[in-house]
Amino acid sequence: MKVDGRCHCGHVTYQAEIDPGRVSICHCTDCQQLAGSAFRVTATVPREAFRLTGTAPRCSVKVADNGKRRRQFFCPECGSPICTTGEGAETEEIGIRVGTVNPRDQLTPTSQIWCGSALPWLGEILDLPGRPRD
Repeated sequence: MKVDGRCHCGHVTYQAEIDPGRVSICHCTDCQQLAGSAFRVTATVPREAFRLTGTAPRCSVKVADNGKRRRQFFCPECGSPICTTGEGAETEEIGIRVGTVNPRDQLTPTSQIWCGSALPWLGEILDLPGRPRD
């Protein structure tokens, strides 16, 4: 599936070829902190399937709970997380942050990881009162 994407301010843009079957939710505490949310949704693609079309993002390196170094790319203007990759051989795959993808509504997660760190209230979200728009 060919997609394009961008950060919140539009400074960092990209194009990618995404396999909708490779979309996952990560509940690790790093993803919770980096996303400022309960989890992060990522579409994993081969490096050659991802191409920056705008300004290059900035990079921060984080040592994950499993000891691996993860490169986190984000917009230098608005701070939106764009993608992640590892180091060495792990640079061959890029994890695109689904919140930056157009059309993200067509990407449904197919798996979850680090479920031991999942916040206990996640299963109750659908029971919360809600409004269609504010």
